[in-house]
Amino acid sequence: MSGLPKLNFPAIRLRARCRGDAVEVWDSLRETYLVLTPEEWVRQHLVAYLVTHCGVPPKRIVEEYAVALNGQAQRADVVVVDDAAEPLLVAECKAPGIPVGRQTLAQAVRYNSVLKARYVVLTNGLKHYCCELRDGEYVQLGAFPRFGAR
Repeated sequence: MSGLPKLNFPAIRLRARCRGDAVEVWDSLRETYLVLTPEEWVRQHLVAYLVTHCGVPPKRIVEEYAVALNGQAQRADVVVVDDAAEPLLVAECKAPGIPVGRQTLAQAVRYNSVLKARYVVLTNGLKHYCCELRDGEYVQLGAFPRFGAR
């Protein structure tokens, strides 16, 4: 995966293939090959981190989760659901060259106004922010939440 920056996540192994001018990676959750864009590079690392370091079972992770906002179909990059299939964490991934700032937070908060997840994660692979929704306020956490057998 030359040309893509080293991210602030543990290294992962991706199954890749070349198709024409594009590099595609196998997405084990969606069981398909996807074009390896910089944003997809970040998403694959985040998903691996959620599984290996935060204890999220892969079956609880939904990529490109549909969100209806003001009558328009939108998609949250990554959503972790709980036992009742209700959103527990929503994550917005940006390419490493895109700063994670107020616009990214506003986008995630808009999605979460519909999803009502407890946690919101923002990442461009280099910087990560995790917030917990407490009494209507987003409180920044020092680390990603841990999910385990419940």
